[in-house]
Amino acid sequence: MVANTVKLIADRLRKIEVKSPSHLIIEQIRDLVAEGVLKPGQKLPSERIMSERFAVSRGIVREALRRLEFYGVLRTLPQSGTVLENIGAPTLAVLIDNVLEIPGNDFATLAEARLVIEAHTASLAATHASDAQIAEIRQVHARFSGVAGDNRKALEENMLFHLRIAGASGNTVLRSFVSQIEPEIMKFSIQLDAYRDNRMPDIIAEHEAVVRAIERRDPEAAAAAMARHLENARNHDAALVAEDEDDFTPQPESTAGRRKRKATRRRAQ
Repeated sequence: MVANTVKLIADRLRKIEVKSPSHLIIEQIRDLVAEGVLKPGQKLPSERIMSERFAVSRGIVREALRRLEFYGVLRTLPQSGTVLENIGAPTLAVLIDNVLEIPGNDFATLAEARLVIEAHTASLAATHASDAQIAEIRQVHARFSGVAGDNRKALEENMLFHLRIAGASGNTVLRSFVSQIEPEIMKFSIQLDAYRDNRMPDIIAEHEAVVRAIERRDPEAAAAAMARHLENARNHDAALVAEDEDDFTPQPESTAGRRKRKATRRRAQ
């Protein structure tokens, strides 16, 4: 009865959204546009000035500006600085609202978009990649295989693997999309400790299938191999998320029993 009551309370709790500093900067820019203080075509203050006024590092300001530039809200002019795009204020406000609504930590949404986009970039890479680009993809795959025992380095090489394939696609827009998605995937994977079990041999084999298809210049096989790889990754990570959530679900066993069960599972991994 007590366990059921605790579970009922736990189920009613909702995740608290902690906004990042860059998100708050974007909100302020949105408000300035809505109030008519910042007008279309108008130049923004320098990064130095904004970092001083926001009381954050210039890197955080740069992150916010890059997001807005990527989604068509801002434009950087050589030797002139960053300006608000010269389109109607109502349209700009909607664009910024859309940027704010893009989930930065919704892994399911990111993984779904990643699968669609990167399967296509693999297909294009098989068609358009130069011999030098294919050699780079092969080299990154070899480095990934070589650091399989170091989860953090493996995640970094994994991200580079996907970025290299996107770069070899010949499509700069798709490359930009992948450049936005992959760092978010990596952050989530680090938080989840996604390589904490024994899936590494499978990942290496899946990467190998993608590389071989690109080397054969077989776009259909490359797309299929990438789609299989990313679908497996999505299912695997979803299972880890569910496992972690189970750790917080009241169980009809003692605290010592739960600790022993978790310790045994970690040793087995």
